[in-house]
This record gives sequence, structure tokens and C-alpha cells, in this order.
Amino acid sequence: MTWLRAFGEVVRSGLTIDETRLEPLLALRTAAGVAIVVGPALWLASPAYAASAALGAYSAGGAIYQRTWRPRKVIALGAGAGLALSTFVGYLAAGRLVTFLPLLAVWAFAAGMAWAVGSTAGIVAATTVGSMLVTVTLPTSVGRALEHAGVIALGGVAQAVLILLFPIRRWGAHRDALADALAAVADYARRLRHDPTAPFDPEPLMTARDAAAVTPSQARTRPPVLHGPRGLAERIRPVVAALADPDVGAPAEGLGRDRARELLDAAADVLDAAARSIRRGTPAEVRPGSTDVLRVDKEHEVLEGPARQAAEQLVELLGEALEIARSGSASGRTPTPPGSTSAQFLVRPTMFRLVPVVVRAVRRELRRDSPVLRHAVRLAAVATLCYLIAARLPLGHGYWAPITSVMVMRPDFHRTYARAVARLAGTLAGVALATGMVRALGPDAHVFGALAVVSAGLSYTLNRTGYAYSQCFTAAYVVFLLGMSGQAWEQTVPERVVLTLLGGALAMLAYVVFPAWETPRLPGRLADWLAANGRYAAAVLRNYAEPTRDHHADMRRALLASREARAAWHEAYDQARQEPVRPRGLTSREAQEAQEALKGFGRAAMLMESHVPRADSRFVPEAERFAEALEADTAQAALDVREHRNPDWGRVEEALHAWEGADGDRSRVVRRGAELQKRALEDLATAVSHTPLERDVGSAREEQRVRAAAAAEDDGSGPAHRGR
Repeated sequence: MTWLRAFGEVVRSGLTIDETRLEPLLALRTAAGVAIVVGPALWLASPAYAASAALGAYSAGGAIYQRTWRPRKVIALGAGAGLALSTFVGYLAAGRLVTFLPLLAVWAFAAGMAWAVGSTAGIVAATTVGSMLVTVTLPTSVGRALEHAGVIALGGVAQAVLILLFPIRRWGAHRDALADALAAVADYARRLRHDPTAPFDPEPLMTARDAAAVTPSQARTRPPVLHGPRGLAERIRPVVAALADPDVGAPAEGLGRDRARELLDAAADVLDAAARSIRRGTPAEVRPGSTDVLRVDKEHEVLEGPARQAAEQLVELLGEALEIARSGSASGRTPTPPGSTSAQFLVRPTMFRLVPVVVRAVRRELRRDSPVLRHAVRLAAVATLCYLIAARLPLGHGYWAPITSVMVMRPDFHRTYARAVARLAGTLAGVALATGMVRALGPDAHVFGALAVVSAGLSYTLNRTGYAYSQCFTAAYVVFLLGMSGQAWEQTVPERVVLTLLGGALAMLAYVVFPAWETPRLPGRLADWLAANGRYAAAVLRNYAEPTRDHHADMRRALLASREARAAWHEAYDQARQEPVRPRGLTSREAQEAQEALKGFGRAAMLMESHVPRADSRFVPEAERFAEALEADTAQAALDVREHRNPDWGRVEEALHAWEGADGDRSRVVRRGAELQKRALEDLATAVSHTPLERDVGSAREEQRVRAAAAAEDDGSGPAHRGR
């Protein structure tokens, strides 16, 4: 992608309105937290203290909007404490550049490294840098520093108290995550009715698993309905895929295919009902026709062999889903998967036990090619440079430039540029709106305080609809706070616009000077996904060779690792497609073909997983040799992909050739799955293999193809226009 096209995508992304459900009650409660601390501070103390209180309450309120599974009152308290600490140390170092600049650089670097823990930690840490920059303009004394730090922390406490007293949809995010997982499997079942090889994105299942991890204290208060359905969705997914697949399930045409479509449609209805029940906390009705379809007649069932086994297994699993749909979130017993107990749960470390986890995560990112480390270096350098440049300009409020750079910078190219564009657009609109109101109303601290609270509420309301639109009211909020403090609008408006432009421009320039492109890392991400898929497929095969509890646990761990590698690949691939960088190692077409091949490889393993035998079932000894060959060849192929060599599947071909046909339905399923895996591996080799000549001219051909596509799009002769 050229820089011009990349910047066009950035502008569109930055100004796009996300269609998401607004949460006005949540915004009202958070804005009330701002009002609770601003009003008394303005009445009992001074506008300066009211501004500090508003800073703490507003930033702590914004922190609870980040996606996190920890209690939101804990997030608010943590954000308030971090803001208070940064305020205090900022006061102590303020007054001299020789002390403040090193502190700013170190603090910004630490905030950048916080992304190693997650996006929530990175965003909250960035707000603490902003509070440090704002407070250095106020009087500097230890007593005043403690006072303002305490007032800022009080803002976080106010938000936490409101969350405790007025909970909105308790466990609502966890309910939504679990309901989304069930709804995703329901949608998958419906798509399989028309496309037996339809793809499935496991991201909702991964999100539900992340939401299911709780601390011991959370486990004691978690609703019973959140305990078992996630495992149910995990088990239903491969069963519906095996039932729909014409290679190992129902026939491609005839009565068997019609029966499979009926079962898939009924499964989708039941899963949707269970999702509604969990999301709303009330029992949900299932169409009588769907329950009638789920009766398997032993004598007149048209499905045979593996397809009939899958149908019977699906009916058994959907029986558990029916109980969930009809029970809602009642206090009675919620069905749980066999082999699990209500006492078992995924453990999330407490805040104190999280310290060693954070240390290990940060240490893993302390390497030269780490995007997080590069982001931390950029953040520290740009924040310091912005502060120095702004200090030399004949403008007040120089902290706006470094604040802009800190708040827009992200570890990847696209989000950094999109947020810079969105922040500038939102700032211009918000400043213009607030300036007109300030001029019309005249100087009145109490009126400006009320308008600041209203602007904060509107900013919270639009928080998830797009950064530009929430930033519009954030800019108005800041103008009203400055007006409350007695700042003249004639000074604040042009200063904020110019310094916002300066901070955004330096943030964008920093990524060009010291980038962290994902395009060169695509071969490594693809290799990781290939190796993880190979281990997962081998673990499934070993369950056929010797079905034991240990092998089943290995299969589950390998599946989770495969999903993580797949998610890492997709994230890197999506970012690489938006980067103005020439392909290195993998062209966009090769990456797309390799992705489809690995999806097919993983799907074949999933089909085999649906028929994994129980401990008392007949073994398939031939599967062990194929598992060893598959794991060895995929591990070697991963190294070959990293080094841009052509992969070879010699051991897989030899093992499959030696695998003679075995009697029995289960052997047919696993043998057919092995053939599908070999075919997918051959497609992968075709996608990534190059002759010596192709290695030399591949990147040139790709660049030529991109230019031709761009030219066709510009003159209206591209595929999109021809298809209309």
C-alpha cells in the first residue's frame, strides 16, 4: 500500500462512526462522579482545586470504559492512585528542566512498556503522563503537591463509590462475552446449512474464556449461569462442523443432507435462546418445532455411520443448552459439562499477585524487535521533544502538545495515525463549539463547571462510537475547565489548536523515523501458527491412538495455543495490510493463500476432534505414527517458512501411504481427516514456495500488481465497478 492510500484509509478510519450500543446510564453515572467532586471543590476551595478534582474524576471515569474483566471499581481506584502519584512526583520535579525532563522521559517510557500487560494498562498509564504534564503549571510546593494529589485521588474514589452504590448490569460484560460465544456458534450452525465448509472465527470463544478467568473473591459471587455454558459452546462447535461436512458427516445430497440441515437449524435456535437467557438473565423460549427436530428415532433415522454419531452427540449437547435457556439465571443448579465441578474455575491473579506477572510480561518485551519496546522509546522521545519545543514557543499551556502525542500514540501504525487525525478533527470542532458558548455566556465559574460536567457526560456517551466524536466533547470539557479557572478564551483556543497539531504531527513523524512494521514479521507469525496447528493436530491423533485423560488435556492445551497463534497472525496480517511498506518474504496474495490453507488444516483437526474416542473405545494405532510425522514435518516447515525455504512433507506422505484402510466408522473419520490435512499442507506449500527466479522478482510483481489495482480503482475500471 502506498503512503497516499494508507493516509486515505487513516482518515476514513479516524472519522468513522462505530455502530455500537450506547450506554447512557453508565455515562450518566460517570458524569455524576465528576460533578460530585467538582461542585464541592468549587464551592469550598477554589477553581484550581476543582480543576484537579475534575482531572482525577474524569480520567478515572474514562478508565472504566476500557475493556477489562476486573471489577470496575478496582480500575477506578487504580487509575485515581496512578494519577495522584504522577501528580505528586510531577510537582516535586517541576520548576527546572534538568529535573523534570528526565522524570517525564522515564515515566513515559514506563507508560509505553505498560502495553506489555495489555491495552487497558497502556491507556491508563498514558493518562498518568498527561496528569503529570498538566499539574506542573500549578504552584510547586510539597504541601500543595500533596493537596492536589489527594484531590485527584478523591476523584477516583468518587467513581469507585458510585460503581459500588449504583451497579449497572452487574457481571454484564461477562454475560455479554458468554452470550456472544453461544451466538457465534449458532451463526456458525446456520451458515453450515448452506456452506458445509464455512469458516469459524474462534475470537468469541477466546473472549469468553478470558472473561471466565476470575479471582477467588469473584468466583464466590459469580452467577451460576456463567459457570458451564462456555464449555458447552466449545464442544458443540466441532460436532456441528462434523455433521455438516460431506467428507466425514452427512452426504452432500439426499435425505441425509436434509436431516442435517434440520438439525443445524434447530441447534442454532437453541443456542440463540441460551444466549438470550444468559444476556438478559431471564428464561428464553425455544420454538416447539426445534425441540421436535432434536428427537432421534433409532429405527427411522436417515443418518448413518459417523453422521449419525455426530447427530446423537449434538442432540445430547443441545439438551444441556435447552436447560440453560429455560432456567435463565435462576438460583437453581445450572448444567455444567461432565467432568467439571462448580468449584473449578479459571484463576485470574489478584492485584497483588499480578506484580510478578507484570514483571515477566515486561521482561519478555525487552528486546530490540519488540513493538512494545519501540513504542515505549517513541513515547518517551516524543513527549520530551514536544515539551521542549512547546516551552520555546511564545504560547501558554505548552503541555497540550506532549499530552496530544502521548494520548494518540499506539504500538501500531494505523491506530496512531487514525487517532492523530481524529484528535485534531475533534479538537477543532470541540474548541469551536465551546468557544462560542464561552463568548455568549461570559465569565462565570459555576456555569462553566456545570458545562464541563455536561461535556464530560457527552464524551462518555460517545466513547465507543469513535475517537473523533468523543474527543470533540473532551476538548469542550477542557475549554470549560480553563474558563472556570479564569483563563481567557482568546488565549486558550489558538494555543490548543496549534499545540494539538504540533503534538499529533510529531507523533506521526516518530513512527516514520522509528517504526515497528508488522509486514516483515509475517513469515514468523505464519510459522508460529503452522507449528501450533501441527501440535494441535498431532494431539488429536494421539487421542485416537491412545485415548487417555492426559492426552485429552494435551489436546486442550494445544487447541488453546493454536488459537493464540491464529489470533497473533490475524492481528499482524490486518496491521500489515494497512502499512505503507513493500512486502518482504510474503506477498499479500501468498499470505492470503497460506492463511486459507492453514484454516483448512485446523478445520480438519477440528473435524477429527468431534469423534475423539472415549477411554473404553477401540484404539486406532495407525494414528500415532501419523501424529509423529505430522508434528515433525510441521515443526521443520515452520523453520523453513522463517528462512524463506520451501517446506517438505515427506514424512507425512510416507506415514499416510503406510496407513492402510481400517474397518470401522471411527477409523474412516480419522483417516479421512488425515487426508484433508495432507491436502491442506500441500496447499500451504504451493502458497509459500518459490523458485530462485520467483524469489528475485516476486516483490517487484507484487508492487506492480498493487499499482495496477490502484490505477484501476481510480479510473473506475476495477472489479468493484465491473461487478455492478
